[in-house]
Amino acid sequence: MKSHRQYLWFNTPNRRDYINITPAVEQELQNSGITEGLCLVNAMHITASVYINDEESGLLQDYDEWLEKLAPHEPISRYRHNRTGEDNGDAHHKRQIMGREVVVAVTDGQLDLGPWEQIFYGEFDGRRRKRVMVKIIGE
Repeated sequence: MKSHRQYLWFNTPNRRDYINITPAVEQELQNSGITEGLCLVNAMHITASVYINDEESGLLQDYDEWLEKLAPHEPISRYRHNRTGEDNGDAHHKRQIMGREVVVAVTDGQLDLGPWEQIFYGEFDGRRRKRVMVKIIGE
């Protein structure tokens, strides 16, 4: 069995951003030489997410508005976490909702995604450097 690990780095200009990282993950799969196995894509920061869904601008806007209703950024005093001097209590909740990581099957050297499925990096406390780990194992 072979293993390949790579980090994707992000420094988003906005507090919240949604980035389609499917091409970058596909490139890492090609770099790995693995044709059968599993690909883990993991947000390495507690205020960011990796998830799978459709690449459609309306859906991305809907997610952003829905998450902001569920865990609004302001007033920051609503979150006990922010009493530590932070202002990102909402980002922790948004990450919990959207998830930490995804695992995708690798079949015949390709990500075995369903129709319309794409891999996204969701940033909820941006404007600083963060990473996503891509770990591929298999034959």
